[in-house]
Amino acid sequence: MKRCSFPFALLIALATLSMHAQTIGGNKDPNHADTFTLSVRSQLVVETVTVKDKQGNPVPGLTAADFTLTEDGVAQKIRYCEHQVLPLATAPLAASKPANEDIKIYKKLTRTQLASEASDSLRYKNRRLLAMYFDMSAMRPADQFRALGAAEKFIRTQMTPLDVVSILRYQGGSVDVLQDFTADRNRLLSILQTLTVGEGQGDQNSVDDASSADTGAAFGQDDSEFNVFNTDRQLSALQTAAKMLGQLNEKKALIYFASGLRLNGVDNQAQLHATVDAAIRAGVSFWPIDARGLVAEAPLGDATQGSPGNQGMYSGTAAQAVQSGFQKSQDTLFALAGDTGGKALLDYNDLTRGIVNAQQAISDYYILQYYTSNSALDGRFRRVKITLNRADAKLDYRQGYYAGKEFGKFNTVDKERQLEDALMLEEPITELTIAMEINYFQLNRAEYFVPLVVKIPGRELALAKKGGADHTLIDFVGEIKDVFGGSTVSNVRDNVNIKLTDATAAELIHRPIEYDAGFTLLPGKYTIKFLARDDETGRIGTYQTTFTIPNLNKEVQRVPISSVVLSSQRVDLKDALYDAMKAKDKAKEAAVNPLVVNNRKLIPSVTRVFNVNRELYVYLQAYQPAAAAAKPFVGVVTLFLGDRKVYEAPPIAVTPPTSTKLTAVPLSFSIPLAQLPPGEYDCEVTVLDPTDGKATFWRAPIELAAN
Repeated sequence: MKRCSFPFALLIALATLSMHAQTIGGNKDPNHADTFTLSVRSQLVVETVTVKDKQGNPVPGLTAADFTLTEDGVAQKIRYCEHQVLPLATAPLAASKPANEDIKIYKKLTRTQLASEASDSLRYKNRRLLAMYFDMSAMRPADQFRALGAAEKFIRTQMTPLDVVSILRYQGGSVDVLQDFTADRNRLLSILQTLTVGEGQGDQNSVDDASSADTGAAFGQDDSEFNVFNTDRQLSALQTAAKMLGQLNEKKALIYFASGLRLNGVDNQAQLHATVDAAIRAGVSFWPIDARGLVAEAPLGDATQGSPGNQGMYSGTAAQAVQSGFQKSQDTLFALAGDTGGKALLDYNDLTRGIVNAQQAISDYYILQYYTSNSALDGRFRRVKITLNRADAKLDYRQGYYAGKEFGKFNTVDKERQLEDALMLEEPITELTIAMEINYFQLNRAEYFVPLVVKIPGRELALAKKGGADHTLIDFVGEIKDVFGGSTVSNVRDNVNIKLTDATAAELIHRPIEYDAGFTLLPGKYTIKFLARDDETGRIGTYQTTFTIPNLNKEVQRVPISSVVLSSQRVDLKDALYDAMKAKDKAKEAAVNPLVVNNRKLIPSVTRVFNVNRELYVYLQAYQPAAAAAKPFVGVVTLFLGDRKVYEAPPIAVTPPTSTKLTAVPLSFSIPLAQLPPGEYDCEVTVLDPTDGKATFWRAPIELAAN
């Protein structure tokens, strides 16, 4: 398999190693003052270990001498050992004021950090740390009401003297600390009562402009195009919360209230991996609670979505899609819990049960600290093994962690090695936000052209001044592997130096950088790992996902079609604002890429956010087998708002000529959006073959924004 478009230049870096002779016993000026620089780098690693005997009871009285700890097989010296006594039989606090009685309302002070503690001290000794995290953007008002009610019930009736609770909220692109860890029940109830049901709704769908206030939080994303139909934003916020909690040495449980994490399209699995890794490194376990509770799902969906309006409602595929969508919204919650040592509460109406599960999971444990003998900040996984040097007991602890990463000043060789190492690392790097769309178009009976487009928010890139002109320098490297064989089938490596005028440099703040490439693949299941690096800062972003190229030759029940591309941009190849390709590469692209027609390229939306002041372009191909009799293909595009059909494009009928080869039949639509109100829509594409009585339906959510 080969890459059929967009030739790339492999950078060959040459380094010259200079050696200087060492002078021994040379004379020196006695008046010259000696200057010495001593650099010491050490990494403190904290492990929490639960030790229980054969009867399941905690084992007290252990010291550092009772443990043996190794990292990657190398023995480590335990510098600190502290026992946390947390008996599970502790009775709840005395009953607080009734729910209908007013409580003292404290002034709510929003912060962006939790108070830290020194490495050799425990601020919360013999205390159980529970962080309640409310994802207001991921819950409907009814779900927010249940989540806040469950938290209030726990604090009033089930909080024990050993518990300290903090309250965090994700809303408007930042993680806010509404209350640091405290045992003051009245203060916690005050914070919960000042949280308004309904706040945060629409945050994922709102459009932030240049006038939006800077929240100053550790996590924030100003470009609204990257905030819709994408779980990266919520997962990045969770990663930020985990890093905040990592400043404390004790065990931490983060109780995550959300209404699922809805996966749409091709999501970036790298961000999920990075969030889990950050939690493991910080000693945080996630305890997700699905605030929807036990849901009686309507077979064809509820009133929040449009009617299917096709044969799927009769064949059962529509009901199956509804159920599959609901299950996928819980899959990420389950993965977050399972990978960090927590447990997800799904399909259960008593949400307080999830908080109690997290509370009871933290019992007596030991805190062990050591300075690792491996000081390399290489981002690689370090395997930890802890054993007890005395009577047989069961130990539960973190099995390893990912080392930190350090990006300093690199020469050309160092920069190339950095990218290669980042590509091989299991742990992804999410310092840059990356969105990607992968499509496929059948070229012949065997091969498929697979174009991909990558977008990076322009605000996240640094501009370098060179020779009086503005440049942004970006390195791209990617690899496609066969899922089953594990072999690399294609790769890409590009160094892009994009020259910007004064006007386009200013636009970079509000617009994304776009990069596209193309590959020729056979049908199968593949994984792609793609990295982008800002050469000015060394910041790297990873995109990783699995995709499938179907074998359309085996499609006999439906009309075989390509991917459906949604776009609001058609640009001339020579006028592409951030295109780094050379003229000869553009010529080759025009000959192969079906998204290029008459030297004008259709740019996929990726995030499927469209401005109502522009047109929506819909493009796909239907395929007629070789030597088949000429027959028409009919295409229709329909937009649904809630349960109403608000727009239907005039049907397009295309009859291809009879051919001895596979024939691709293009279906292209242009939909004016000016008369449609902003909001969430479902875009449905129907392709009919009236001759054979076949049909294919495709549906996806989109967002219309006012500006």
